[in-house]
Amino acid sequence: MDFSHITIRGARVHNLKNISLKIPRNRFVVITGLSGSGKSSLAFDTIYAEGQRRFMETLSPYARQYIGNIERPDVDFIEGLSPVIAIDQKSTNRSPRSTVGTITEIHDFVRLLYAKAGRRYDPVTGYMLQKQSEEDITAAIAALPAGTKIQILSPLVTGRKGHYRELFERLMLKGWVRVRVDGEYREMVKDMQLERYRTHTIELVVDRLVTGPDALERITKAVHLAVSLSEHRSSVICDPLDLENGAGKQLTFSTRYAYSDGSVPVDTLAPNHFSFNSPFGACPVCNGLGEQMQLSTALMVPDRSRSLTEGAIDPFGKPGKRNLWQVIRAIARDFNFTLDTPVSAIPDEAMEILLQGSGSRTFDVSYTYSGQDTSYPQKFPGALPYVEEVRSNASTPKVREWAESYMVRQPCPECGGARLKRDSLLVKVGGLNIAEAEALPLPEALNFFSTLQPNLSPKEKLVAEPVLHEITKRLEFLLNVGLGYLSLDRGSQTLSGGEAQRIRLASQLGSQLSGVLYVLDEPSIGLHQRDNHKLIGSLLRLRDLGNTVLVVEHDRDTMQEADEIIDMGPGAGEYGGQIVTQGPAASLDPRSLTAGYLTGRLRVACKAEAKEPEEQPQEQKFLKIRECSGNNLKGVDVSIPLGALVSITGVSGSGKSTLINETLYPILARHFYRSKIPAYPSRGIEGLQHIDKVVAVDQSPIGRTPRSNPATYTGAFTFIRDFFSRLPEAQIRGYKAGRFSFNVKGGRCEACQGAGTRKIEMNFLPDVYVQCENCKGERYNRETLLVKYRGKSIADVLEMTIEEAAEFFVDFPRIKRILSTMQSVGLGYLKLGQPSPLLSGGEAQRIKLSAELAKIQTGKTLYILDEPTTGLHFQDIQHLLEVLRRLVDKGNTVIIIEHNLDIIQNSDWIIDLGPEGGHEGGYIVGEGTPEELARNGASQTARFLAEELKRLEACTEG
Repeated sequence: MDFSHITIRGARVHNLKNISLKIPRNRFVVITGLSGSGKSSLAFDTIYAEGQRRFMETLSPYARQYIGNIERPDVDFIEGLSPVIAIDQKSTNRSPRSTVGTITEIHDFVRLLYAKAGRRYDPVTGYMLQKQSEEDITAAIAALPAGTKIQILSPLVTGRKGHYRELFERLMLKGWVRVRVDGEYREMVKDMQLERYRTHTIELVVDRLVTGPDALERITKAVHLAVSLSEHRSSVICDPLDLENGAGKQLTFSTRYAYSDGSVPVDTLAPNHFSFNSPFGACPVCNGLGEQMQLSTALMVPDRSRSLTEGAIDPFGKPGKRNLWQVIRAIARDFNFTLDTPVSAIPDEAMEILLQGSGSRTFDVSYTYSGQDTSYPQKFPGALPYVEEVRSNASTPKVREWAESYMVRQPCPECGGARLKRDSLLVKVGGLNIAEAEALPLPEALNFFSTLQPNLSPKEKLVAEPVLHEITKRLEFLLNVGLGYLSLDRGSQTLSGGEAQRIRLASQLGSQLSGVLYVLDEPSIGLHQRDNHKLIGSLLRLRDLGNTVLVVEHDRDTMQEADEIIDMGPGAGEYGGQIVTQGPAASLDPRSLTAGYLTGRLRVACKAEAKEPEEQPQEQKFLKIRECSGNNLKGVDVSIPLGALVSITGVSGSGKSTLINETLYPILARHFYRSKIPAYPSRGIEGLQHIDKVVAVDQSPIGRTPRSNPATYTGAFTFIRDFFSRLPEAQIRGYKAGRFSFNVKGGRCEACQGAGTRKIEMNFLPDVYVQCENCKGERYNRETLLVKYRGKSIADVLEMTIEEAAEFFVDFPRIKRILSTMQSVGLGYLKLGQPSPLLSGGEAQRIKLSAELAKIQTGKTLYILDEPTTGLHFQDIQHLLEVLRRLVDKGNTVIIIEHNLDIIQNSDWIIDLGPEGGHEGGYIVGEGTPEELARNGASQTARFLAEELKRLEACTEG
């Protein structure tokens, strides 16, 4: 049967309201709607989950017992489903051994190229190594100008210690007369020996002759003899004695690949010699990771202006009566400083001892025992050896974690971060080794591999042509999804969710599959508008191959290019889960929120309110950071206006995250909280006196288990439990606040341990979660639930929506303030006890923001948000902007790293980085208000911002 649609009937997963719909096959379909309206429930938890389950059913029972089974989603009927591939933000391998090259399999083709077409080079001379037969060596020597005086030598010892008396005796017994020792020709004599503890190179003079037609047979015999006598039975040296005759310098030959130091690399290269995940190729020091953990003195002494009394050397803490501090006092006496001396003023030699240890040097430590002073000489271990010893002997993970907090990742001293053995790095193609080729930005890498063939020999071309075709094709796919600023050696753990998803999308484009249903989760995350059309083009190509592309997305351009839009809503949570409208962008129901924002009837707007001019206007304060040079930043100076909503913009890879998340935030966290997060280099920071704390708000879950929920995270549940413990019934029964916690014994249901559900393992069937038969999902035991307020138990309160709970606790200011704040950020539909794994990223972020809003504000807080619009609908962005504007109106500063034009055009100030990504980025291209930046001709962001401002102006006039 030929299905033209995917038909879904009766979907009830999570908050879906028994919906039925048809999705056209072989089309580009976008599912959109408010955060929490049921988009992911439909796309991933219903359609993808059913596709996975059907695939599992095709496997044999024997295979299924090892893989496990997938529970059937709560849906009546799905028809027309193709094989399903999900490309989401969470399923990418985050191993330190995973890179962009390994994820896309380009690394496998590059390894094959280097194994089959690579040329080996000598690390000392830089000459290319060639493997030659004895006939080739003879021909090369015979080709020297006739009449050239030469010596044929055989390398016997290369760079080894010893006196070699027995070797010389053995050679003399066989009739040999001359040797070259460490470059000097000598005749062997009786009892001849060398200095035992020096390294030596010994070469035997096999023959001395004059080249010419008559010498060919003699050369042949000398070469054969030299090869058979040499250290690895492979090397021959031809040393011309008559340099004036044009013979040039000495020639080294080998029947195997041999370096000038005499060592012989692997004879035949294989792809695994270029794999950092294989023992054949991985660097033996770092095991292929390219970096090592090393103790950092900067983390141990974070502030050199502090004294030892103030705990300047962090692992030692503050002075006490421990023996350690007695020795430190003795060191201070010897070097004439006190414990109150700033670390910067302590003599360098003394600081070296405090950090590295005293070695064999001792210090006289005085003790008083029974009224008598006694002095003992003691060594000092030093902070670094002390922490290393604690780490080595750590008895608990917590102790090991403490020691490792003073460690930083440094490039491996052996491979320099290249991950591979020396022999592998000495193989080059086109003048670059494999590590250098994979470190190129993707556009440069494409150019390198595309122009490689003319530099290859005919034999190498034959092998390399199909491999190069696969490499260049996959690199083009990566560039087509807007990842030109990455390199193949970029670690997967450093990728954002959007980047990881686009890499997997490029891999799927390379596979050229047809008849597949692809489900994607916001692939445009982290992508600048300039590159957005490339991503949309890739999605359309995927569709044109004969696939169905189903995308959960909020991006305006993506929706307008889609063949069909499914708008979920009308609200979020309990108020969502329905199909509001379905069809192409132009034919959506104009009453829907999505259609309103697409047509311009609605707009995201939350500008700062105009304030009455003050008699004495306050001077604008700035936070200034000088000469930031981390990653690709080009020593930029940045001035961030305080008390404003500031957007950091720029194309992907231009240095936004490096500037804010990896330079500014670690400096502030170290200043305010003594954090050990390493910061990228900068010259200094000014304006710290104008802020009193820094808060980073991201979209990570508020908890990892169902026991975490909005009530527990915001602290509202603490006040609710305290309130219930003061009710008359609780007082009579002697219940404390802990009785009303579902995480500790006492008041919780012990059958389910307060979870409300029980997991039943079904062996060959999937695990089933069933409502606890004892508490009926209420989490508490019967006695606890007898305590009620206005007819509601603690379990009933957790089942209330935030909106209902705010009205229920209207007379309790502390609870009401927290709940009202959550309401104000658009979360009134959530249940107080909703498990955190069921919250979307946008909901988790707004819960964190509401927790900050509920605190008593000082008006001097700096908030940092990295792409907060991820997963947010236009209406959610409106809510978010209103929350951020409230924070700013209280005097706080909000810094947002963002691509979303709705946020950017509502900002007070914009700092734009660029002009490109990667090596061509890292500059401040422009800064100013949205209107000022829009006139900047050098900025990529300005072009799209100007278009957005014109569109909004046209919609307003219309």
